[in-house]
Amino acid sequence: MKLKLVCKPYYFIMNESLIGGHVSVAGGIMNAFENGVAIGANFIQIFTGSPRVWKSSIISDEEASQFRAELENGGSGVKGLVTHASYLVNMASTDPELLRKSVEVLSDNARSASKIGARGVVVHLGSHKGAGLSSRMQILREALMRVLDSFDGSCRILLENTAGAGGSIGTTFEELAWVIESLDGDERLGVCLDTQHLFASGVAYATIVEADDVVGRLASTLGIKRLGCIHFNDSKVPLGALKDRHENLGEGFIGAEALGNLVSHPLLRGIPLILETPGRGTGPTTLDVSTAREILRSGIERRATI
Repeated sequence: MKLKLVCKPYYFIMNESLIGGHVSVAGGIMNAFENGVAIGANFIQIFTGSPRVWKSSIISDEEASQFRAELENGGSGVKGLVTHASYLVNMASTDPELLRKSVEVLSDNARSASKIGARGVVVHLGSHKGAGLSSRMQILREALMRVLDSFDGSCRILLENTAGAGGSIGTTFEELAWVIESLDGDERLGVCLDTQHLFASGVAYATIVEADDVVGRLASTLGIKRLGCIHFNDSKVPLGALKDRHENLGEGFIGAEALGNLVSHPLLRGIPLILETPGRGTGPTTLDVSTAREILRSGIERRATI
């Protein structure tokens, strides 16, 4: 079903846009603000610990207090953030030790995100290793419940859709909805939509009609209120390749127009757009954030002519 455009003054639509990228916290978590400002971001994503090791230190109360004060002060221009969990997590593992470590590190990530005032912690749920999600659902459900019970719940666990490789969990909206429903629709669970993973999983949105269909399915299966952020990436691989390979916006197989068709949808206005693009080798740059804003603007203008 095609959703009717909700008309708003153009300047108002752009002013409410939250666009930024994943930034480094090397040298201390407070550097996230400076690094965000350096690329023109008003919303950021960070790691609160190394994403490739199991050890995850909890941010100290002093660090957290200083970070929250800067965030609430708003002087940096950064209006909010999410964090990203460790890449090692597999919440559906049948290996007891791997599952224990996964629960512990995601719990630590969630506590740190909560302490610094993040809106959510994004997580890749892991893989069922080809056994099928139904065979691992009980393990996954119990593991997620342990994480949800481990912190104050002031931020959400944002389940990210995947590109579909290796039995990864959450390739479709329906799989993510199934996971959430298994926990009785717990409001502490949300979703992160990755544009590259969506495309690589075989979902096209080259036209506004296709983009509207995607958003309609998202709304009907998960609900827009579950959507905490959008990872805004182009793709190094073609449609349906089932590989997680990010490219700079407008330089990949998705293209600027298709990306604009999707994120300009009225139901997605105000959802933070976070670049995880390679930039010139060290992540998103000022040019990349500026390109993101231009893609969104162009998409809005195309919709206004319909």
